[in-house]
Amino acid sequence: MKEAPRILVVEDEKKLASALKRGLEANDYCVSVVHTGVEGFVQAYQQPFALLILDVMIPAPDGLEILRSFRHHDLKTPVLLLTAKDSVDDRVFGLDSGADDYLTKPFAFPELLARIRALLRRGDGSSDLPTKMRLADLEINVCDRSVVRRGKKLTLTLREYELLKYLFQYQGRIVSREMLARDVWKETGRHTPLDNVINVHMAHLRDKVDDRFDQKLVHTVRGVGFILREEN
Repeated sequence: MKEAPRILVVEDEKKLASALKRGLEANDYCVSVVHTGVEGFVQAYQQPFALLILDVMIPAPDGLEILRSFRHHDLKTPVLLLTAKDSVDDRVFGLDSGADDYLTKPFAFPELLARIRALLRRGDGSSDLPTKMRLADLEINVCDRSVVRRGKKLTLTLREYELLKYLFQYQGRIVSREMLARDVWKETGRHTPLDNVINVHMAHLRDKVDDRFDQKLVHTVRGVGFILREEN
């Protein structure tokens, strides 16, 4: 399974931004909204997004300035520009500035969805991981990266969150240390030197997820790896 696509909307018209968020979330996207170019720049570099929807006419720095800064700093995330300007020259200038697509206001929402699907296919940003995953009383939300057990929010580090999400992706199946080294730490090699590091992070994760609860969900399979499952 893959993660639900995360989209950042940079739009200063708050009613439109709110409508975009509701509509996109209704179509199973995870959506973050900001209203200025500076906020958009910060968010885009703090979190991974599958797509950026960027209004050209946001207050200075405007959308094109932000877009050029993205590309100058080698941010390769696909960008869909929204603008009230509909001349050929405006569209060409936007695309030459680094945009991947261009949609003129007002637009039909189904067309926006079609443009998004096309960009995600092109950039391989599409995914099929559900927005929320649950096992017993433990729930993970991939949109806001929150983890809740028995109604209480757990505070995880980014690495602990990535480990738990990976275990959820393989829920009920054994995850080896080699798999974690390759897919979470992005290291290769069957005999990884990360074994001790992985064990330490997994112990910290288990402390937060399991220690205060009677039912244990994160289990070690001795000599093999780990598994997320309910005890029989």
